[in-house]
Amino acid sequence: MNILVNLPAGFFQHAALDAIFSRLGTFGNVRKSSHNSPAEIREDLAWADAVIMWSWPVLTDELLDQAPNIGYIGHIDVTQRGAQAELARQLPISVSRHGFSPAVAEMALALIMNTLRKISNYHAEMRIGAEKWVKDFPRDIDPQERELTGRMVGIIGFGKVGRRLAELLQPFECTLKVVDPFVSESVITFAGAEHVSLHEMLRDSEVVVICAASNDGTTHLLGAEEINLLRQDAVLINVARAALVDTAALIDRLKRGDLFAALDVFDSEPLDPDSELRTLSNACLTPHRAGGIVASVQRTIITLVDDLEAHLEGTPRKHVLTEAMLPSLDI
Repeated sequence: MNILVNLPAGFFQHAALDAIFSRLGTFGNVRKSSHNSPAEIREDLAWADAVIMWSWPVLTDELLDQAPNIGYIGHIDVTQRGAQAELARQLPISVSRHGFSPAVAEMALALIMNTLRKISNYHAEMRIGAEKWVKDFPRDIDPQERELTGRMVGIIGFGKVGRRLAELLQPFECTLKVVDPFVSESVITFAGAEHVSLHEMLRDSEVVVICAASNDGTTHLLGAEEINLLRQDAVLINVARAALVDTAALIDRLKRGDLFAALDVFDSEPLDPDSELRTLSNACLTPHRAGGIVASVQRTIITLVDDLEAHLEGTPRKHVLTEAMLPSLDI
């Protein structure tokens, strides 16, 4: 069997992944590449019987026409366009994007607590000796600094990240509100949450966490109208995709000083050095790191190798891509 592994070069240089790629080598001939364009990958695809890759280059009908031997595709992630082309050919496809979900959910929880308790602000002040010590306790305690316990938390998108976040929030006895048209009431109820409309959730929640996919139906899901529905001193967390939020409208609301935001994703990455977001003390910014830990990377690759082995042995794969999953994929 010829196995093409098309991933960024760093995957092949990280010691934590050596054993995984060695195991893959026991299945057949492994060719490692880091192609970014259709022209670059075309020849290797024609050689391959199986491919493990991220979401790019998108495997269009044109590329797949030139890869007649492909019998298994394992994606770390896949776009709707790519998934549709592959599913139309009834190819065995596995997706391991949920390997990032545990870390993303934990990051969301960390950002919630960091923003409510102003941890980053205090740390920055301590670094430069500008911190303010309590002198008239408790009268000079900042009322905007709050505990998470008992808060109403809204979750937009109740896939693997949203559901894991709901589990992590259980000890905090939060009231959970969920917005997701593709998840059944029974799943949401089982998680101890209530299914509500977007506007209701935005009006009522003290903390709002965005975990949804970026597609035609979610672009600027939070526009100016929705952002202005957020209650005074609410906390908005985005660990999903920047396109879900109208950044200009968010900046306008943040400049009013009655909203707090923690953002891990941005319209342009790296974030422009002159971005107005960098100047706002009520915006906590992280450089797209929510899922990016070594454990996540290991999970995503192991998942695809496991499913390839299952495919070769004729046993059920655990991470099969299906038509029903298309709405959860980014465009």
